[in-house]
Amino acid sequence: MNEHFSISGQQINLRHGSYSAVIASVGASLRSLTCNGRNLVVPFDADQLRPLYRGATLAPWPNRIVHGRYSFAGTEHQLPINETARGHALHGLVGWHNWNVESQRESTTTLSTAVVPQEGYPFHVALVLVLVLDAEGLHSTLTASNLGAQPAPYGCAPHPYLTAGVGMLDDWQLLLPAATVLEVTPDTLVPTHTTSVDAHPQFDFRQSRKIGDVAIDHAFTDLLRTDDGVAQVRLEGPDGCGTVMSWGTSCPWVQIHTADRPEAQNHRIGLAVEPMTCPPDAFNSHQDLIVLPAGESHSARWTIRSL
Repeated sequence: MNEHFSISGQQINLRHGSYSAVIASVGASLRSLTCNGRNLVVPFDADQLRPLYRGATLAPWPNRIVHGRYSFAGTEHQLPINETARGHALHGLVGWHNWNVESQRESTTTLSTAVVPQEGYPFHVALVLVLVLDAEGLHSTLTASNLGAQPAPYGCAPHPYLTAGVGMLDDWQLLLPAATVLEVTPDTLVPTHTTSVDAHPQFDFRQSRKIGDVAIDHAFTDLLRTDDGVAQVRLEGPDGCGTVMSWGTSCPWVQIHTADRPEAQNHRIGLAVEPMTCPPDAFNSHQDLIVLPAGESHSARWTIRSL
């Protein structure tokens, strides 16, 4: 086991055939994933403070809770605001946890952490993330278990920035088989209502096409799936190489973000693809919100592979 601890935590190296991955224990973050030396996700350095939420594991909610306020089981809660520019609680509570490395072999590892009862989220949820690298790519399974005596609201997602390799994001082809988009306010990204992508052709990627200069920071649903329930997003570069992310029915939503950022080093350098168990602000809308009974568990799984 690699015992080196850096700014991003313990570095966990996985290998299988042409695939290599590095997991950083802080945030259980996918720091790099390559196939035959080609990046499948936008990497960051071990001794670099993780940029934004690049590669992080998000729980006990993905995306944002508007103003950090919600009501559950008749009780009002106020979470800390960590998206200060917009005034929301963003991406859960474990993105900066230093997860415990429970086991590691050449191509698989298990990490764990827990959300302890606290102001704004008085629930006790244990999290276990199992990562397996094989000939079909990197498979991640996140299991949440409610250790408390009361039901707990819950959601999760990963936050990788996929890359198609050569060229710029504007030149990459995107296949996003989603029929519905969640509209948001332009300034604070507060969800308003869902609508068909037919009404917003700039967001319609049901047929693979070039991303161009479109800016996306939206959640999508009504996903076209295979007979066994798998949905996938495909990103392809001009040379035909690319990356595919797939997931099962545990994630009925996916957030897509073209990484439009004020910092030149982060601007449109990859495509954030975040399969989510629930939409933004689900603690308030209750749409697809998971309510974990005491003693019960929930698992979600996703895979990233080379195209």
